[in-house]
Amino acid sequence: MRVFRWLTALVAALALLGGIAMGNRQAGADDAVSRHMVAEATLAAHFVDAALRAGMDRDAINAVLRRIADETVISEFWVSDENGEIAFTNVEGVDFTFPIDPASDSQAAPFAALLTGDETVVVQGAAPRVLDGATFQYVGVAGVDQTRIVQVGLSAAELDEP
Repeated sequence: MRVFRWLTALVAALALLGGIAMGNRQAGADDAVSRHMVAEATLAAHFVDAALRAGMDRDAINAVLRRIADETVISEFWVSDENGEIAFTNVEGVDFTFPIDPASDSQAAPFAALLTGDETVVVQGAAPRVLDGATFQYVGVAGVDQTRIVQVGLSAAELDEP
């Protein structure tokens, strides 16, 4: 359990650093936000790997992701299985599957390259999302334990905060 507290604290610390970068928007701040989001997604990928190795179930993992999202600037976590189906998330009650073709006509399609192995990191600028048209910025990384998408998202409200 000590490892999970440490990982949770580390993810939260990086998320807060991301918040500092967003609060000091200057030239290049968008790049800084993206780099922090890549770090957050990478930490989330390692957290999921460690949690599964430790025998945590889906509900426990989702609870940690919810807590991190509630206490930091990270709005959403979307962690898929090898087929693009959401395995872990902080968002309750949403049934979502990533497209598996990176060339498909969907805002989420570029993240399929993480499933094919063509990319290890995908950074997407702020755009309306597939689910509901709300504006979000998403960054995703490949899973460390298996083929999967590990994505973090920031809402437009978080991106626009001074």
